[in-house]
Amino acid sequence: MNKEDTVKLISAEGFEFVIDRKAAMVSQTIRNMLTSPGGFAETEHREVTFPEISTTILEKICQYFYWSLQYASGKETEFHIEPELTLDLMMAANYLHT
Repeated sequence: MNKEDTVKLISAEGFEFVIDRKAAMVSQTIRNMLTSPGGFAETEHREVTFPEISTTILEKICQYFYWSLQYASGKETEFHIEPELTLDLMMAANYLHT
């Protein structure tokens, strides 16, 4: 996988998730950050920091991005969400437009 094909997502605690660009594009917010004209840092470095999203929630979001790609391609499987993560995950999903 080329560096150009990946995106680094950074949680509030500084944990880094390097994921496929295609998976990151599931989020409209991330897509806008990475494709906006004007030389923004996110576009140039393919790196997005989320100071309000914890590592646990960002990890689950990354899992969802990959699950969404599989679901869109016809592979229908369940996406399990732990009840204790539900509220934080819903708030993050709302921000990310996923």
